[in-house]
Amino acid sequence: MTTSARPQTHTPEPDTDISMPASAGPDATRPHPGEELTELGHALRQATGGRYGPVRDLARATVPADVMVRDPELTMSEARAWTTEALGRLVDLGMAGSGFPVAQGGLDDVGRSCVDFEMTAHGDLSLTVKSGVHFGLYGGAVTALGTDWHHETFLPPNLSLEQIGCYAMTEFGHGSDVASLETTHTYDADTDEIVVHSPTPSATKTYIGAAAHDAHIAAVYGQLVVAGESHGVHVVLVPIRDASGRPADGVTLGDNGAKGGLAGVDNGTITFDQVRVPRSHLLGRYGGIDDDGRYVSDIEGDGKRFFTMLGTLVRGRICVAAGAATASRKALSIATRYALRRRQFSAPGHDGEVLLLDYLAHQRKLIPAIATAYAHMFATNELVERLQELHEMPTKDQEAQRELETRAAGLKAVMTRFGNDTVQMCREACGGAGYLAENGLTVLRGDADVFATFEGDNTVLLQLVAKGLLSGYKEMWGDLDMRGMVQFAARAFGGQFVEATAARPMVERLRTAAARKGEGETLLDRGWHLAMFADRERHVLETLATRLRRRADDQDSFEAFNSAQDHVLLAARTHMDRVVLEAFVAGIEGCEDEAARGVLERLCTLYALSSIDADSGWFQAHNRMSAGRAKAVVTQINSLCGELRPHALELVEGMGIPETWLNSQMLQDDTADRWTPGAQG
Repeated sequence: MTTSARPQTHTPEPDTDISMPASAGPDATRPHPGEELTELGHALRQATGGRYGPVRDLARATVPADVMVRDPELTMSEARAWTTEALGRLVDLGMAGSGFPVAQGGLDDVGRSCVDFEMTAHGDLSLTVKSGVHFGLYGGAVTALGTDWHHETFLPPNLSLEQIGCYAMTEFGHGSDVASLETTHTYDADTDEIVVHSPTPSATKTYIGAAAHDAHIAAVYGQLVVAGESHGVHVVLVPIRDASGRPADGVTLGDNGAKGGLAGVDNGTITFDQVRVPRSHLLGRYGGIDDDGRYVSDIEGDGKRFFTMLGTLVRGRICVAAGAATASRKALSIATRYALRRRQFSAPGHDGEVLLLDYLAHQRKLIPAIATAYAHMFATNELVERLQELHEMPTKDQEAQRELETRAAGLKAVMTRFGNDTVQMCREACGGAGYLAENGLTVLRGDADVFATFEGDNTVLLQLVAKGLLSGYKEMWGDLDMRGMVQFAARAFGGQFVEATAARPMVERLRTAAARKGEGETLLDRGWHLAMFADRERHVLETLATRLRRRADDQDSFEAFNSAQDHVLLAARTHMDRVVLEAFVAGIEGCEDEAARGVLERLCTLYALSSIDADSGWFQAHNRMSAGRAKAVVTQINSLCGELRPHALELVEGMGIPETWLNSQMLQDDTADRWTPGAQG
């Protein structure tokens, strides 16, 4: 019988040189006893850590399990109370405000703020979202869109939890279409105030985290009107509760009630009836009102200003992508650990009944998904590190910023889709045990579900990716004007487009080497994988441009674009597949541990071949792969699953989620006898 050996173990020590925010408590840098990991598991965890690996190690070593896990049997009101209390403990542990300016007690490290969000997602997603709304969305809006005065006035009470904030963007009538929000911010020159108003029922803000119970103040998105002229969407800080918790004058608050998940988040509704706030409450970094009552902005055009403002908040999408990727790893950790202990049916030559993970069908469920989860870890690292690099630049590179925004949109769509599919697959892989709330998967499924909707609908986001590719990031990436999309394609010369990412010499070298080999030599060749992904993307994008160019003169630009929408989404998906594969290859290149590198190489091959297999119809239809080659790909996938099976535990350890944070009762040693053969219905 195949088992996962544990010949050597390693107890990692946290890196205590990582500086902590001023809010960090005394335990934030004190090493706690670490997990007992296999040597390979530890090496894989180090290989996937990236620039912020020590930050992740520190969180794993210092955050107690009771902060990360919530009793699934708590009522909604109890879950909300638990989440609010746990949020305070996160502040004490230093896992808050990393992206805030140093002067306000932060680290001015927006990359680390994304990692803080990701690490919180290793535990309870209600806490993750509650923290993300307060520090990331509300606090992030103040930081990115406000002036020094706003930072000094509103960030300290945010970091101390003295003033809970919420992020009031979505309306009943407008979700993804932020530019068309109905809420108005009208400047009253006589009183030097801004009047915030919900003119219609569909202007009611809804699904707003913390609005139902905890929030004191909201970052409210609405149309700014000055001297009768609209200047597009701006953000105003509006108090919504007084010190005693009662709604502020003119503010009506509601509760969205029970949801499909995230029981600990108090989502609610907000309606404004001529609510007045001082002019200073307008976040005016990119456009404001001067002392003479005139609208002023250094950016010409409402559309350009709008997308510049939204672009500064890109880390919200990065955080959601990272959170969804973490949910995938958590589900895979639970299901794989269960499959290493659960037995089902006897077979000749096996000592007793067979472990679930020894069945090829079970391996095909879990191990390719683990390979994709590793690919997503490397892609997330690149995205987070690039965010911080651009943040540190003294002058902004607009094209690089748009490329980052486009990649964040694409990865958010890809990772949240994979997350939901993977959690469901893992639930099924655990049979009846997986359906019990105490074992963690159904709760995780409900909590992660909405990540596909948070920070933009995935279909809309993939359309944004396609536009970025067609325009070479030379135009504002977020405007989904149909005629504009068609015109971008019409202006493209000779079907040649700017690559979405800077050329990697290593990737080009591998592709070139593969081109010199025969078909029989390339199935496991990394250069062939890279070439297949790049060729598919290039072909799909060029044929999309040709298709749109044919309709460039159509008067009905909506129909011209709408008729090609399936092609648009395919172009975005194939691009993101290439981006993820190249990130995986680059991550392996940086791995110095020989054993870990060998395992990562096989995982990368499995990820690439699984993607090629999933799209084998396209590759065969376009003469990129023969039917015989397609069969060979499937055979190789099966072989790789068998090769990686002995390392299943180490693969799970490398994904970085401590077993005590999984909150799965069936994995506890003292309850192992409850999950005996035949116990499930």
